[in-house]
Amino acid sequence: MWLSQQKYVERVIRRFNIGDAKPVNTPLANYFKLSKSSCPSSKKEIEKMEAVPYSATVGSLMYAMVCTRPDIAHAVVMVSRFLSNLGNDHWEAVKWILRYLKSTSNMCLCFGGTKPVLEGYIDSEMAGDLDSRKSTSGFLFTFAGGAVSW
Repeated sequence: MWLSQQKYVERVIRRFNIGDAKPVNTPLANYFKLSKSSCPSSKKEIEKMEAVPYSATVGSLMYAMVCTRPDIAHAVVMVSRFLSNLGNDHWEAVKWILRYLKSTSNMCLCFGGTKPVLEGYIDSEMAGDLDSRKSTSGFLFTFAGGAVSW
């Protein structure tokens, strides 16, 4: 059984005008160091960033992540921390995720490719949040080769 959101991802890419952007092969590049220091400090910068459809874009990414795209979960969590006060670096990271989705729009979940075994994986980073020094952890459970929880 295959679960795909290819049409949804393609609509999101069109909606946010990423169709002509260069595709990338990772959900979020290592050089994105997202923190509060990237948030705007002047009134002019704040007004400029209010015109950016950040919340709508992150919401669209969250929907894809929750339904069929565990590969973007970490990246979406990182950018969603700045929904109320975003800077240009945060917006660039969101566009990067969209470019990744563009290059992987046909990716889907496949169930039944292996034995019906439940497997779990976990990973964490220590003090990865640049602002609070809090740790981040993640998990993935698969059944019969397909992700069922992340």
